[in-house]
Amino acid sequence: MNPQALLRVARRRVLLIVLAGGVPLALATGLLALRAAGFDAGSVALTLALLAVAAFATWRARRLDARWLVARLDAQPRFEDSADLLFAAPESLNPLQQRQRARIDQRLHATPPDLRPRWPWPRLLACFGIALLISTAAVLWPRDAGMAATDVRDGGAVHSAVTPPPALRGTRLEVTPPAYTGQPPSAGEKLDARALQGSHLRWQLRFAPQPRQAWLQFHDGRRLPLQPVGDRWQAEEPLQRSGLYRIVTEPALADAGRAWRLEVVPDRPPQVKVIEPVQTLTQAAPHQRRWTLRFEASDDFGVAAGAVLELTTAKGSGENIDFQQRRVELAGSGPATSRRFAHDVDLAALGVGPGDEVVARLSVRDNRAPQPQEARSPSLILRLPSEQEVQTSDLEGAIKKVMPAYFRSQRQIIIDAEALLKQRSALDADTFIKRADAIGVDQRILRLRYGQFLGEEAEGGAKPPPTGDGPPTADAAASDHAHDDGHDHDQDHAGGGDATAAFGSATDVLSEYGHTHDHAEAATLLDPQTRAILKAALDQMWQSEGHLRQGHPDKALPYAYKALGFIKQVQQAERVYLARVGPELPPIDMARRMGGKRDGLGNRSLQPAPRESGDAIPVNAWRALATADAAVDLDTLSRWLDAHPQAVPDPLDIAAAIDELRQQPDCRACRQRLRDQLWPALPRAPGPPARRDAADTMGRRYLDALTAPQETAR
Repeated sequence: MNPQALLRVARRRVLLIVLAGGVPLALATGLLALRAAGFDAGSVALTLALLAVAAFATWRARRLDARWLVARLDAQPRFEDSADLLFAAPESLNPLQQRQRARIDQRLHATPPDLRPRWPWPRLLACFGIALLISTAAVLWPRDAGMAATDVRDGGAVHSAVTPPPALRGTRLEVTPPAYTGQPPSAGEKLDARALQGSHLRWQLRFAPQPRQAWLQFHDGRRLPLQPVGDRWQAEEPLQRSGLYRIVTEPALADAGRAWRLEVVPDRPPQVKVIEPVQTLTQAAPHQRRWTLRFEASDDFGVAAGAVLELTTAKGSGENIDFQQRRVELAGSGPATSRRFAHDVDLAALGVGPGDEVVARLSVRDNRAPQPQEARSPSLILRLPSEQEVQTSDLEGAIKKVMPAYFRSQRQIIIDAEALLKQRSALDADTFIKRADAIGVDQRILRLRYGQFLGEEAEGGAKPPPTGDGPPTADAAASDHAHDDGHDHDQDHAGGGDATAAFGSATDVLSEYGHTHDHAEAATLLDPQTRAILKAALDQMWQSEGHLRQGHPDKALPYAYKALGFIKQVQQAERVYLARVGPELPPIDMARRMGGKRDGLGNRSLQPAPRESGDAIPVNAWRALATADAAVDLDTLSRWLDAHPQAVPDPLDIAAAIDELRQQPDCRACRQRLRDQLWPALPRAPGPPARRDAADTMGRRYLDALTAPQETAR
């Protein structure tokens, strides 16, 4: 073992001896200070005592240096008073000294001596005894120990025991969230807390000296008593609403301190999202049997595993509608914070048919206790097609959708005329003429219908053109002749009103609400070019009608084909023009212009907008706080704040400022702080009227022209 190793072992033994005797004394000193002056004083005393013990142990260990080691080695005869050679540089020694050093080093490694100091057991036991006595005195130290003070009254010195006011020496606030959240509890020395609604709060406070009573005073007037448990004062309460509180004792605390803040974080209800279908209103496909529904429910602390799907069916039509409701229990999948619910609705099991509707809505709950929160999804509607829509869908490939009747009647007239020509050899002359005349009547009705677009006068009641391929009967033709011969001009208007109006027909709208009487400007639905084409079509229809009424369908066909061609061109017209109708302004009196006279004109000066009367309580308080000596009704302001918490960004900040001003009425900084907090609650002042822009060159010339006559008169 080399000399440095011997020195380290000896120093370690000295450190252990000093710590063994000094640490118990330091702990006893800290305990005595804790009982006498409180937690803070005890902590400071214990820290200083431990630092003193550590410093003393370090000083004692550093006293064991190389000289001490040489002296201890030379005390043994086998080292021949040559231990100092072990610490000398080899190059500075002569050959004889080097041989002596090698011999001493060999002996040191062969049998290393034990140079560690012995354990001073009597001294250690004495230290343990002193520490035990100090600890016993600390435990038996009275809580309400007072201090002697001299009270001079009436010229005499009277000694009396005066108890100092209590002081807050230690704080601890434990916050236990509700069990359904699964969050761990937290604790700390800060008395401010921001926790979930329903969390359990537990206060643990230490006072020195101990007060007779203690409680938590909330800003709304509530009191929460503190109960003494050993040397601590405790209180428990669930957190239900935000607020401010103070620690109040009897006798009063030496330093009341500020108001502490409790802020409630509400538990939000679950959110329900519809995944399928994408739209809230779904049109069912023909012969659809099932309806697939997919939902996703999320919550911060978990959604219940089960949900309820409400199905409402609406059967019938008009006022005869029958509603039925059903509830289906669904089980969710996935994590508790984001569950998915799915269900395939069997439409046959619901008993719905064509034209009925099915409304679905999912209701979920979260895990909040004792009362869970419920949320519902948007209503999803499935509308089944009616029987007509089903039949149309079945025949969609076989039925060709055509234009309205008055756009395909000209072609029907051509088809009927060609069919009549083919049957000419099989019909007698009278029948042939009657059928040709009936087709001519259809041509006339079609001409009159198109003529209304050009403002032509109707010649009789409108008769719907035939839509079938069969020829019209003789009775129909006779009826048309009778109608033509028996109605004059006035009766034509009345007859037109009796005809059944077709929904969306521009012709029927014009005939019901208009009275054109060949007024060309009334035909404003068509541009001039389209109107000219339509007029040419009417001319061809007139020629076709004349030949058909005379029994010559072969001569009428060329004109009918030309009319059909013109009608096709009208159908392809892209623009519809409306007549330009401008405002009818009164004529301008040129004699009054540029005169500069303001006789008869009203006052055009803008009056300031009336201010809206806001709440006067914050306004009056804000004004009173501006003056140092003005009284402020803090109680009224507190009641206003409780009734209007939404009027300010943070109501607790204003409540804290009010409480601070109550505690220090003469504090100007407190008044200014409360005044600043009330600024957002004040009503906004209306802005001034906007000033007119400065006159430009033309405007100045106009103003100069107005003032010119006055200057001339002067």
